[in-house]
Amino acid sequence: MSDLPPRVLATDASLALIDTLRAAHGPILFHQSGGCCDGSSPMCYPVGDFLIGDSDIHLGRIGGADFYISRAQFEYWKHTQLIIDVVPGRGGMFSLENGRDVRFHVRSRLFTDEESRALNG
Repeated sequence: MSDLPPRVLATDASLALIDTLRAAHGPILFHQSGGCCDGSSPMCYPVGDFLIGDSDIHLGRIGGADFYISRAQFEYWKHTQLIIDVVPGRGGMFSLENGRDVRFHVRSRLFTDEESRALNG
C-alpha cells in the first residue's frame, strides 16, 4: 500500500456519472489538457478514441478509468491534488458527458509540504 497521496480523486457524483458513461460506452479514460474552452475541463473518451502520447502523464485512476494530463499542464498543477466533480452545464463538445446537462469539473487543493515531499521524493 502506497503512502503517497493520490494526485487525482473523484467525488461520488463523478463516480456515478463514470458508471453511467461506462455502461453506455464501455471502457473510458480521461484527459486533462491546458487549453482554453473545452481543453480546460477534464475530457472523457472511450478507450481507443483518444491517443495518449509521450507528452501525457498518467495521474491515476478514478472510478476504474485512467486519468491523464498533458506534461505542460502537469508542470502548472503538480503541487495540487485534482478532485473531479460534476456540475450542471454542458460537457465539452467531444467529451462523453456532453448532452446530459452536467459536466465534469476540476476542483483542486494544494498538497501539504509533507505530501509534496513524499510525491517528489
